Amino acid sequence: MTNVAQPLKDYSVDSLKVQVFKDRKSLGASSGAAVAAKMRELLDQKANIRMVFAAAPSQNEFLETLIAASGIDWSRVTAFHMDEYIGLSLEAPQRFGRFLSERLFDIVKPGTVHLINSSASIASECEYYSQLLAKAPIDIVCMGIGENGHIAFNDPPVANFQDPASIKVVELDDPCRQQQVNDGCFATFNDVPTHALTLTIPTLMSGTHLFCMVPGSTKHQAVQQTLNAAISTDCPATILRQHADCILYVDTDSYGTV
Repeated sequence: MTNVAQPLKDYSVDSLKVQVFKDRKSLGASSGAAVAAKMRELLDQKANIRMVFAAAPSQNEFLETLIAASGIDWSRVTAFHMDEYIGLSLEAPQRFGRFLSERLFDIVKPGTVHLINSSASIASECEYYSQLLAKAPIDIVCMGIGENGHIAFNDPPVANFQDPASIKVVELDDPCRQQQVNDGCFATFNDVPTHALTLTIPTLMSGTHLFCMVPGSTKHQAVQQTLNAAISTDCPATILRQHADCILYVDTDSYGTV
């Protein structure tokens, strides 16, 4: 890991640590190395660790680095993911469970993988997944930020910093749905599902260690709001500034001039 690039800028906003990299490749290499190091550290201390992963193109370079990391006993990792569309067939390539299975889980083979089944009874699935999440604390959350400032699918209209639920049904707002087209996941806006299941903001914030990877120029406004706007559900990601151990990884496209 000696070839991991150093950030161009490294500072904090409130409690949020911010690292700016020259491009998404170096962002992915650094964040992947950091998560791998944290996993090895925790696995030296405890029998098993529990992790939540995001499914999005913004995570690709990070996931590639994490997959290649050595010295991780993935058989002692329990993996969750943070959101899933409602209304897509199980075979749909856009399903987040499929994304993570193909790009991570099928390769590293965690000991336990809990995929959100949005094709089941939604009420039953929320109850079941809530019980799984409640069994023990979440050690690591690997996440991104949406173009509208969402974390998971907690868009501004449905974000709740004091949400009593751990997972819930949400209606996706238009900027969120358009992002899925911008990311190349769907051909047209009308192809994007209108509803999804998402882990709530308190569930994400309950993770002991948060790593947030946000490359690309389409995320510039969201990053600036996250760092500079008032902490509110107008930009849900602003809540990350209150987490005790969260690192935000950005590149010069998403951050701007260093």
